[in-house]
Amino acid sequence: MIPEHETFDGTWPFAPHYFNGAGFRMHYVDEGDGEPIVALHGEPTWGYLYRRFIPRLAKHGRVVVPDHMGFGKSETPQDRTYSTRDHIDNLEALIEHLDLREITIIGQDWGGPIGCGYALRHPERVKRMCLMNTVAPARPPDGAPTVQDYPWFKWVQTPESRAVLANLGSTVLSVMKRIGFEHTAHVDETWVRAYATPFPDEASCKGALQFPRNIAAPETAQAIFEHAANLPQLAAKPAMCVYGEEDRAIPLAMGVGTFRAVWPKGPVVTLPGVGHFIQEDAPEIACALIEQFIQMTS
Repeated sequence: MIPEHETFDGTWPFAPHYFNGAGFRMHYVDEGDGEPIVALHGEPTWGYLYRRFIPRLAKHGRVVVPDHMGFGKSETPQDRTYSTRDHIDNLEALIEHLDLREITIIGQDWGGPIGCGYALRHPERVKRMCLMNTVAPARPPDGAPTVQDYPWFKWVQTPESRAVLANLGSTVLSVMKRIGFEHTAHVDETWVRAYATPFPDEASCKGALQFPRNIAAPETAQAIFEHAANLPQLAAKPAMCVYGEEDRAIPLAMGVGTFRAVWPKGPVVTLPGVGHFIQEDAPEIACALIEQFIQMTS
């Protein structure tokens, strides 16, 4: 867990906030005023992924960026399952604590299933969805490659992957490169320290080790689709998709295909030369598209 007031040489200048109501110390950023914008990260990152989004989005609303259990400045309890349901429950508890309504949910990687799982539980609290390099709550198009077809999924089933993911304090950059991180020119010691610090030992990697196991677990689909009866309400919300075409974890055809299955008229922008971590590869473009979408659907 990152120390509470660590700013990583000023690159993370946001005041820390903590919530204990989900059974662990959950960190989140809370910047700006107005309608809430909740931005959700995935594996193996934390809220730092949105550091260049937060100041811009705070001009449009109240930006809340939580760190999932086991990531960033949040605690890594050793007695939790780290299932997808666990993460959705944690997000639900935080949102209820903050009493957020008219929410814009931004989700990338596991932030998509977690955010969509929450939105299906509580469509009445959600105003719009912005998905980036993730999947929507729908079946992939027939014939489209799936996560299970990609080298990332096959690799995380090997004994080698456990050794790597249990030592993210040393391997986080290589893991992100494997998943799809293309524009690394800005990577320096501060950047490496920001992403490595949450993982000083194997115990601190518990959440990161579990996420890959959740990919094909039946419990994951059960948690997300438990409230599938609310899908028509969610599908009626404005939604957009921005996708880095060089994703090596979630195939473009799968991610965009599931999005279009739920929101056939929702705008989709794909970015050539951009990988899975779109917030690092193309932050200016991705954030500008989200800003424009918020303004157009307000």
